[in-house]
Amino acid sequence: MELGTIAILGAGTMGNGIAQVCAGVGASVKLYDVDAARVEKGRAQIRAGLDKLVAKGKTTAAEVDRILGAIAPVTDIAAAAEGASMVIEAIPEDMALKVEVFRKVIAAAPADALLGSNTSSLSITDLGARIGAADRTIGVHFFNPVPVMELLEIVRGVSTSESTVERARAFAKTIGKTAILVNDTPGFATSRLGVLLGAEAMRMLETGVASAGDIDRGMELGYRHPMGPLKLTDLVGLDVRLAILEHLQREIGEQFRPPTILRKLVRAGYLGKKTGRGFYVWTAEGPKEP
Repeated sequence: MELGTIAILGAGTMGNGIAQVCAGVGASVKLYDVDAARVEKGRAQIRAGLDKLVAKGKTTAAEVDRILGAIAPVTDIAAAAEGASMVIEAIPEDMALKVEVFRKVIAAAPADALLGSNTSSLSITDLGARIGAADRTIGVHFFNPVPVMELLEIVRGVSTSESTVERARAFAKTIGKTAILVNDTPGFATSRLGVLLGAEAMRMLETGVASAGDIDRGMELGYRHPMGPLKLTDLVGLDVRLAILEHLQREIGEQFRPPTILRKLVRAGYLGKKTGRGFYVWTAEGPKEP
């Protein structure tokens, strides 16, 4: 599949990773955020990750320059969407914000541009209906860290067209991801299962069943999870996990009620790796139990 120009909206952790993998396979990427400082911070994070690969002999300095050269910083949504074959939003989990952004995109993007949302829990059907482009709206749920994680969860809304699904599948294959197709339902497949496991791990921690490290090691060594549920929550962001659990509690039921310890940590500003503390304290040497 010829990717052409891909617009990525949001230069945070997820947006950076998506931009990197798209540029890595030859796409021309426009990386958008609300101000230049955020975009440049995002590009700096991409370079830092790629430089580590150079140090390990897994890529070359020339390849790093090529990838970064393919990622253009943009601070205007219309300029980002113009000429894009696909637009992927990786902005906060707020339906009203996503609708506002996509309405601006639709006014500037080509009429056949694929509209992808990296949401991990919000309704693709609802999003597509609100922006008036349901047939070409689709969920493209990436996993963190994007350059490493193989899975891409494709979410089909009620009115998403088959051609849009097939284009999303082809996109996944081109960027080297293995896709699963899920019908639009609260939490899709992966978030629904993942946050439930994470929430139970949090309840075990707050009731003294075991330490965070031992709970995580139990899942890593006993069930071959590459990362334990509490460490993964720190990586994703405690605020993000809280928002997903609150949404799923409203949509599905009480089994998704957020644990008290999660609410307390979020109120304290301990949001995980991005703030330096969550269930772990994040240092230059890696995560440590507080």
